Amino acid sequence: MAELQQLQVQEAVDSMVKSLARENIRKMQGLTFRCSAACCEGSQGSMQQVHQCIERCHAPLAQAQALVTSELEKFQDRLAWCTMYCNDKAKDSIDAGSKEPHVKRQLETCLTKCVDDHINLIPTMTRKMKESLSSMGR
Repeated sequence: MAELQQLQVQEAVDSMVKSLARENIRKMQGLTFRCSAACCEGSQGSMQQVHQCIERCHAPLAQAQALVTSELEKFQDRLAWCTMYCNDKAKDSIDAGSKEPHVKRQLETCLTKCVDDHINLIPTMTRKMKESLSSMGR
């Protein structure tokens, strides 16, 4: 992928991650730490009970972080497949005898479409993740 296109994707993904962190993950982190502190307040439980309590508190946050990581990996995989398709298409055109300037334009057009298509997926992906994160944070 060309540098400009990589930068566009990176900026769009960074913006999404910052939004998720600000609007969802931080709230979950606060809940996690307050819950963990409450586990330590009572002097009645054993070390093991306190540890289990803290683990229960951390589970939703760990689940949320795993969700975001998984979705980002799927997004990267889909974008990689799209760029590989463009590269294969360009190679096939060269093999079929097309001239290099034409193939370069064809490749750039294909890669631009990949980037645009995937950037356009980000709002829906963000909405889905925010919905999932909101239900986890309850």
